[in-house]
Amino acid sequence: MVSVDDLKKLRLSHLCIAITFFTCGLAVNFAQLLLHIFVKPVNKTLFRKLMYYVCYSFYCQLVFVADWYANGKMRVYMDAEEEKKYGGQEHVLLIMNHSYEIDWLAGWMLADKLGVLGNCKAYAKKVISYVPVIGWAWKLAEFVFLERNFDKDKEIIANQLKVVYSYPDPIWLLLNAEGTRFTATKHEASVKFAQERGMTVLKHHLIPRTKGFTASLPSLRGICPVVYDINLAFKRDAKVPPTMLSLLNGQPVEPYMFVRRIPLDDVPDGEQAAAAWLQNLFVEKDRIIDSFHETGSFFKTSGFKEVQCKIYDRRLSTLLNFFGWATVSISLILYYLLTSLLAQNWTGLITGLSILLIFYMLMEKAINMSKISKASSYGATTTKTSTK
Repeated sequence: MVSVDDLKKLRLSHLCIAITFFTCGLAVNFAQLLLHIFVKPVNKTLFRKLMYYVCYSFYCQLVFVADWYANGKMRVYMDAEEEKKYGGQEHVLLIMNHSYEIDWLAGWMLADKLGVLGNCKAYAKKVISYVPVIGWAWKLAEFVFLERNFDKDKEIIANQLKVVYSYPDPIWLLLNAEGTRFTATKHEASVKFAQERGMTVLKHHLIPRTKGFTASLPSLRGICPVVYDINLAFKRDAKVPPTMLSLLNGQPVEPYMFVRRIPLDDVPDGEQAAAAWLQNLFVEKDRIIDSFHETGSFFKTSGFKEVQCKIYDRRLSTLLNFFGWATVSISLILYYLLTSLLAQNWTGLITGLSILLIFYMLMEKAINMSKISKASSYGATTTKTSTK
């Protein structure tokens, strides 16, 4: 008899998830477009409140896969009093290590538990805004898209941050200060860069690129009160690798996350002082991650006070949302294919099958794009402008 675990590994199961995700995504894109055309010009507050629920419905498809389908468990270490008082209640700039294929999804898992998933945004490469479904969704949700041309980007940052943090509800904006995902090649270049400039060599991170951070500070002050320092790790000896393919196969991953809440007022004024602050933050982050990998604890050798671990319950809303979309999208596809077959509408049948093939290929493409081996070459060579 075939077990549930075996069923989850079938291509058919993956196809059902792809159908649900991309059907929901296209519907969300259309709804976002309508909100931009008919609601935003009239009432921006209503526009952004409605946009939250539209985006939540889309993003939590993948949170469902991690939480319910793969039965993942994330352990979060955060000061209990701060989590109770501030968690999900304030505008935040997130600074997170970019070391894993699904680090962004771990961030979404936390955001979902604290009720801000629909208002998660990020600094992202402009080219991503052209990617069908997910890129369109982010563009219409007012993400901060950068061209990696600083003269242009600093103007984009100044203008877009005012838009992002004008939302009436809490916004989480992610900044991957390393600029690209950690790989051995990029780390080698980062080490060389640090040694040549007498900087502290980082063992588990790339030297952060400070320009985006320092360019953001003038716009952040007065509208975003805090920085969340997110330190994410997976055990190196874990039986299941932290990848999207593992999750789609129903294999549980176990992220560990240490969250520090840092008032933005603690960040000094001035470009050089703020850049030095960010560099020091990454030195601290390196100690935290090193402590985890060497001792199994974020705290034993990092010098930071230990806080209690919390495992959040899975939210029923993510389960109901996924099954609602799955029921509608898969039923419509099956109905269309069956009626085309019975009516001998071969053109319609081929069209429907082609759509399924496109959905599956898009899913495969998304999985490949998330792989560390497919990461961009950005940061693989030392540059003179990395930390200026």
